[in-house]
Amino acid sequence: MKSAEIRDAYLKFFESKGHTIVPSSSLIPGNDPTLLFTNAGMVQFKDVFLGGDKRPYNRATSSQRCVRAGGKHNDLENVGYTARHHTFFEMLGNFSFGDYFKRDAIVYAWEFLTSKDWLNISADKLTVTVYASDDEAYDIWAKEIGVPTERIIRIGDNKGAPYASDNFWAMGDTGPCGPCTEIFYDHGADIWGGPPGSPEEDGDRFIEIWNNVFMQFNRTPDGVLHPLPAPSVDTGMGLERISAVMQHVHSNYEIDLFQHLLKAAAEATGNSDMENKSLRVIADHIRSCSFLVVDGVTPSNEGRGYVLRRIIRRAIRHGHQLGQKQPFFHKLVKALAEVMGDAYPELVKGQAQIERVLLAEEEQFEKTLDKGISVLEDALTKISGSEIPGQVVFTLYDTYGFPVDLTNDIAREKGLTIDLPGYEAAMDEQRKRARAAGSFKVDYTAAGLDLPVSEFMGYGSLAEKGKVIALLKDGAKVERLVEGDDGVIVLDQTPFYAESGGQAGDTGYLTAGATHIEVRDCHKQGASNLHLVRVLEGAINLGDEVLAVVDPSVRQATALNHSATHLLHAALRKVLGEHVTQKGSLVDSERLRFDFSHFEAISADQLKAIENLVNDQVRHNTAVATELCNIDEAKAKGAMALFGEKYGDSVRVLTMGDGFSVELCGGTHVKRTGDIGLFRITSESGVAAGIRRIEGVTGARALVLFDKVEELIDNSARVLKANRDNLTEKLENLVAQNRKLEKELAALKTKLATAGSVDLLGQAQEVAGIKVLVLNLEGADSKSLRDSVDQFKNKLGTAVVLLAAVEDGKVALVAGVTQDATNKVKAGDLMRFVAEQLGGKGGGRPDMAQGGGTDVAALDTALQSVVPWIKSQLGA
Repeated sequence: MKSAEIRDAYLKFFESKGHTIVPSSSLIPGNDPTLLFTNAGMVQFKDVFLGGDKRPYNRATSSQRCVRAGGKHNDLENVGYTARHHTFFEMLGNFSFGDYFKRDAIVYAWEFLTSKDWLNISADKLTVTVYASDDEAYDIWAKEIGVPTERIIRIGDNKGAPYASDNFWAMGDTGPCGPCTEIFYDHGADIWGGPPGSPEEDGDRFIEIWNNVFMQFNRTPDGVLHPLPAPSVDTGMGLERISAVMQHVHSNYEIDLFQHLLKAAAEATGNSDMENKSLRVIADHIRSCSFLVVDGVTPSNEGRGYVLRRIIRRAIRHGHQLGQKQPFFHKLVKALAEVMGDAYPELVKGQAQIERVLLAEEEQFEKTLDKGISVLEDALTKISGSEIPGQVVFTLYDTYGFPVDLTNDIAREKGLTIDLPGYEAAMDEQRKRARAAGSFKVDYTAAGLDLPVSEFMGYGSLAEKGKVIALLKDGAKVERLVEGDDGVIVLDQTPFYAESGGQAGDTGYLTAGATHIEVRDCHKQGASNLHLVRVLEGAINLGDEVLAVVDPSVRQATALNHSATHLLHAALRKVLGEHVTQKGSLVDSERLRFDFSHFEAISADQLKAIENLVNDQVRHNTAVATELCNIDEAKAKGAMALFGEKYGDSVRVLTMGDGFSVELCGGTHVKRTGDIGLFRITSESGVAAGIRRIEGVTGARALVLFDKVEELIDNSARVLKANRDNLTEKLENLVAQNRKLEKELAALKTKLATAGSVDLLGQAQEVAGIKVLVLNLEGADSKSLRDSVDQFKNKLGTAVVLLAAVEDGKVALVAGVTQDATNKVKAGDLMRFVAEQLGGKGGGRPDMAQGGGTDVAALDTALQSVVPWIKSQLGA
């Protein structure tokens, strides 16, 4: 069976068992700060398992795109060197939300795998494992399914801690978890390896193909397991692994999905060895990189973008190992779209954009390699001995992406070695930092508080009565908050919008009789709106009824900015192209900020065109329409989803400007586009590779900005004794005059520094045939010192020159050595010797170096030490 046929069969089987087929969610977990990437099929159902979300179905099945290249589940370093590890894979899953549990999950798995109507795998080829204490699962396998007891293996806590077991599954350090039962396929005695739990379990004979997780607990940061509201089932079966079984091969890289990619990678790199591990790495990495770009990630130096950059550069390095020095990786997107485009049409639609992103990163990495070589060459001039320190090797890798093996190659050419233990120690420290960075913030739902559901009423009202259904103080549930307390209040219904989709939470007040409570912010956790409050007067108790009133001026100003953001997004796509997608936003009552994908700075003309398009829509003053529909209907209307958001089955579609902008959005907005009043861009900048940022203001704040600009123009005209008509001309003349004076001043300083140069040359001392000139030139600056060093070297012949000057309370130093003397004295070494005496540092080439220091009082002594130091270098 082909992989696509297996995927289709799996979904149809569980659909026949009453499961709803749910599309794969994004690789970017929606509204989940605890995960770097979607790493399992259950991620999109996390809130359902926790009881914070309800779906119209209690059984689901999906084929979920997953990435494991960061955080708890990270397979990056194994990819290409094992038969089954990948950065990207598809997880076939079936899920029960408080419906069936262990028995049905096991029966379904066995039927799909062994039934003649489905995969028809011989039962004799299958071995199962259970968690050591899970007698229920063991008995189902042994007594109902009939698996021989010698092929049922109990696995205990084999990873050094309670519930740390191959058969106890957790999505992360916190969150849903529970015991599991796994099914292994036996490839036969001719393949090395032993059954699970044996010393040879890492061999390739027994391969896990199915994992039934029995979700029973929610693990909190303190390690405590809290029972979930309803026991549930989460099943995962890797499509690539089961494809290998069904296609009678031992390695995932031999299945149909990978063979096409391997051939394309071989052609792109000029390599014919289809078993080459570097080709496997490249074939795997094109999948994760392409799907991450499709889902809105772009290469950067932090977070998800950093992981993407690492994967891309790892693929490029393996291309280099195969001898391909030209950009090649982006060419594989076409092959990927050919083999997976039917299942994931977004690959075909986004092919050109993916290729642009990957090509830009390839070109950038080439520059990085050049920079790394330059840094390495400089480092080689400073080391003593024959070994490159591990910290240098690590810095080259971590900062410049410079491959360790390439550093080693260059070192070997120069008769040097590298300090691998030191490098590994630095890498271990980096991994610890990465793990810490991967520990995303913990939310209240993850803390096991089981917060109740609150209903948002704020689309049509800014004031509502609500009942207090939860109170929190210092992260724990309480019965009462009193005057002066800071805490969290959850109401059964509220008009307060909770921060989401880039829109800031509402502020306002809660009142109940003499009790007066300030709402300083509103956050969302699961299905609960959390009011972050301070009790100003009185007290509030669990069960009290309050009047919740949103600050209308803040809400309205926020709505203006949020609605303008939607118009801005549409305008950007019209002016710059449809590759523009949102990469993040921040909308509050003061301003709007919008991050988007684009690979070059936006010209002034383009910015003006974008701004004009938005203001055209504002002047048209069309009604803003919202409607609720299912996600498929929304997509059919052309609605765009916002980056990083999670959408349920029913979504809110916002249409502005008679179809000018159609997006999914749960935020609050104006009633008509004219309410925005005026939109003004305040800045445009780059925030990461391929990511631009526009900031702007609307309404009254846009008018305030205009007033400030008018005032600035008038004040500038007054200072320059000009009027508005000739202000630009006056400024241009002033700038030109200033540049002319700067050139004249620089020339005068150089002339001053070298005045009486004949007399100064006479101060040079001869040491072993080399003229040594050391001077403190008063009134000179750094540029004058450099020019003077060159002049003195030309006049002295074979020479070493060190010049100093005090500038703004600091010492500036320049050293120069003529080429015929650099084999005896190096300018960089001299510079470091002198600068260190002044509490500073310096360095440079053998013939020219610069530096400085802050200890002006030590300058004379430092200069006097130069000749003795040179004598020591020359052995004179």
